[in-house]
Amino acid sequence: MNLSFQTQAGVLNVDIRSLIIAGWAGRDRDAVEHHIEELAALGIPRPSAVPLFYRVSSQQLTQSAAVQVLGAESSGEVETFVFHAAGELYVSIASDHTDRKLEAHSVAFSKQACVKPVATVAWKLADVAAHWDELVLRSWIREGGRDVLYQEGNLASLRSPQDLISGFTQGKTTLPAGCGMTCGTVGAIGGIRPATSFTMELFDPVRQQSLRHRYEAEILAEVE
Repeated sequence: MNLSFQTQAGVLNVDIRSLIIAGWAGRDRDAVEHHIEELAALGIPRPSAVPLFYRVSSQQLTQSAAVQVLGAESSGEVETFVFHAAGELYVSIASDHTDRKLEAHSVAFSKQACVKPVATVAWKLADVAAHWDELVLRSWIREGGRDVLYQEGNLASLRSPQDLISGFTQGKTTLPAGCGMTCGTVGAIGGIRPATSFTMELFDPVRQQSLRHRYEAEILAEVE
């Protein structure tokens, strides 16, 4: 999938040919267990291992501000999105938008069922690596006519990209060229629930910069 990012050095065009969703990526086992219990309340089975690396079609990536989803049982979750391009690693944000109804049947199939919105701005990973744990993930959903904080947590609660990359590549220090990986999420405030408007942010308190992206989800009727 061809994606285009605005970077400090200009526009970066990258062809993502392989997409990995790193699941259960929390650094704190108690926090991981909390997220597992959140999903268990929705009937979603426990993972077979922690972390897990789900393979999803790269064609599911989109930078559009408007997406379509089947039925009203899907929801977004903000994650850092690390990818290899032009000889180095970059970081942006993506939403692992997931069909929660299907997730109760198969997590892998549920992740494939929905598109994965991605921001249009990226940073070099090297520019934030030294203070990675201080970066903050946030998301908001539209409820009752206003934006409500849905997720918030710093990256110290999640495994580092280097840790996840090493786990996926069996010890290598970087992703293959054209490979992108989402690196886990933080818990939902008030529980996981669907919304048709989702705003996500990665905030850097050291550099006072943010990556942000908002998308609207059109619900398509389920026809049987």
